[in-house]
Amino acid sequence: MNHTGTLAIHGGEKTKNTPFGTGKRFGIEEAKELLEALEQNTLFYHFGNKVKKFLSDFNEMYGIPYSVATSSGTAAIHVALGAAGVTVGDEVITSPITDQGTVIGILYQNAIPVFADLDLYSYNLNPESIESRITPRTKAIVVVHLAGNPCDMDAIMAIAHKYKLKVIEDCAQAYLTEYKGKLVGTFGDYGCFSTNDFKHISTGDGGIVTVNSGQEEDYYRTHAFADKNYKRMGTDLNRAPSSLAPNYRMTELQGAVGIAQLKKLHNLCERRNQLGSAMNLGLQDLPALSTMQIPADSKCTYWFYMFRLNEEKLTCSREQFCTALSAEGITNRMGYIPDVVYMQPMFQHKQAYLDSHFPFDLSEVNYERGSCPQAEAILQTAVQVPINEFFTDQDIEETITAIRKVILYYQK
Repeated sequence: MNHTGTLAIHGGEKTKNTPFGTGKRFGIEEAKELLEALEQNTLFYHFGNKVKKFLSDFNEMYGIPYSVATSSGTAAIHVALGAAGVTVGDEVITSPITDQGTVIGILYQNAIPVFADLDLYSYNLNPESIESRITPRTKAIVVVHLAGNPCDMDAIMAIAHKYKLKVIEDCAQAYLTEYKGKLVGTFGDYGCFSTNDFKHISTGDGGIVTVNSGQEEDYYRTHAFADKNYKRMGTDLNRAPSSLAPNYRMTELQGAVGIAQLKKLHNLCERRNQLGSAMNLGLQDLPALSTMQIPADSKCTYWFYMFRLNEEKLTCSREQFCTALSAEGITNRMGYIPDVVYMQPMFQHKQAYLDSHFPFDLSEVNYERGSCPQAEAILQTAVQVPINEFFTDQDIEETITAIRKVILYYQK
């Protein structure tokens, strides 16, 4: 035990005694856009101009020709899967550390999620594990850029081209994240973004699908899948769909807020990158802790900050560490989700629909403990702390100081 200072939990002085910085996400800019939306006398995306303007601004920011608005990030992934042609009995490879929204669309298409293992230090998909999971049923890869950290897209795209697979990027937590100088969400066939209240920008709920082929036909197919497979272009309307699709339309109110929110995106992502990079720099010399590993020449926009403990080099458990860190005034939680996705009852019982094993019974896929050992190890050793664009430099300095204090106290 290294006594570098008495921990607050033992009666010592608390590291952080001032509140973390806060700020207003919404203001007069959003109010102005909302009023204009109401004055249109329609809140339907096809007749109004706000959703169209929101997408136009987003396309310009991302340097892409086409995107489609949706009602949520979950809907965006489902739309991309539908546009990619994922259908009954197909297998889709994805990450076992992600939100439920990543897998819902796979199952709605009656396809089967297959989970590949992760890299221990980036928390993102391991390309070798992806390749090992490919079968004749595999149709697509849903890549998750967790916490704004870019995946190894060169290797993943090479695998996709080799096996002729579609690639869908889940960028819900990865606005303006860069992989080797190029924005994530523009590598795969489709990129999916969320604008719910727990993302970099918020329209309450909402989402965007980037259509990266640049082909008008692909854009029309994606657009239709978000709107009951109605073909609604210009003044034409074809209401005779040839296959099933959901209704995932964005309203003009969401689009209006999105216009104002996009104007703030560059600055808030830059700030998150500064704060997260400072965390990495301030913690990288601690042998009992592993910092987030960002790919070379890339940029993370840190939706949150997560590090891993090496308990073999500590005299405390992760739970004890987190309790001590909380006592120092630093909000934290163990891991990101309670367990890997495939350990959820839905996968353990292979029951997406009540009283049915369909579509799981179309595949040989199993969801056993130990299937993705690296991912399981990440969740068993990870500690998450928040990052917010409103945090001050002092907030981050005190967070680093508190983590160092607790680590150094408990290190062997």
